[in-house]
Amino acid sequence: MVHSVPTVTLNNGVEMPQLGFGVFLVPPDEVVEPVRTALDAGYRLIDTATLYGNEEGVGRAIADSGIPRDEIFVTTKVWNSDQGYDRTLQAFDRSIKLLGLDVIDLYLVHWPAPAQDLYVDTWRALERIYADGRARAIGVSNFTVRHLDRVIGEGSVVPAVNQVELHPGLPQEELRAAHARHGIATEAWSPIGRSLGLLDRPEVETIAKAHDRTPAQVVLRWHLQLDIIAIPKSVRAERIRENLDVFDFELSADEMATLSALDSPGRLGPDPEDFNRV
Repeated sequence: MVHSVPTVTLNNGVEMPQLGFGVFLVPPDEVVEPVRTALDAGYRLIDTATLYGNEEGVGRAIADSGIPRDEIFVTTKVWNSDQGYDRTLQAFDRSIKLLGLDVIDLYLVHWPAPAQDLYVDTWRALERIYADGRARAIGVSNFTVRHLDRVIGEGSVVPAVNQVELHPGLPQEELRAAHARHGIATEAWSPIGRSLGLLDRPEVETIAKAHDRTPAQVVLRWHLQLDIIAIPKSVRAERIRENLDVFDFELSADEMATLSALDSPGRLGPDPEDFNRV
């Protein structure tokens, strides 16, 4: 069964699918088949990055899919070692060539890397890419409120998206409130917090049983009902399809509150204030 995924309207009017497919840690020589499976299942948002080293394979899967280019939303990101105005422009040129595309749907600054203090210059390069029509939307990833305030204050374009670690164990309420004030869409990486044990929590399992769903489907549904964009990752075909089968049930207000109140165990990934790896 092919599912139709609802979209979120970004602050520049661009429509972005609310549920997508992430390819973090999928090896370059193994990425084509999972992306093909995702596209066949009905995913229309594919999220990659320079760091992942698999942009070329993602592009090949998209080209081979037979799906019209304007129906697939492609995100990639500039890595920390390529930050700075000129280096970011060069990194974008490499990414768009590897992907085999003329336009990127969403280009993100992958991390603020505050010790480098280059993310404002990097953002200005993204503004140039956007002004030239080479990206339909631009945004950031792993930015805190402080980082967002700075790029908004010193830049000329408000980010369309901030992609951050977000799940019931790290609901990011303060950050989401800041996004709402500025019209920034919230996107979640690691949305089901699988390695954190969230799916084994009795609260999640109880809700899943009540709906005859898996814990992962329940957690993804939580994201959707909070208007969060989510990009679960898997290389298993059955799980890829399962993660998309979340549009024909709804969590109650009490169930949503239960999941939002988990608020632990916290981060799977690093703190953006301290992460400066290049």
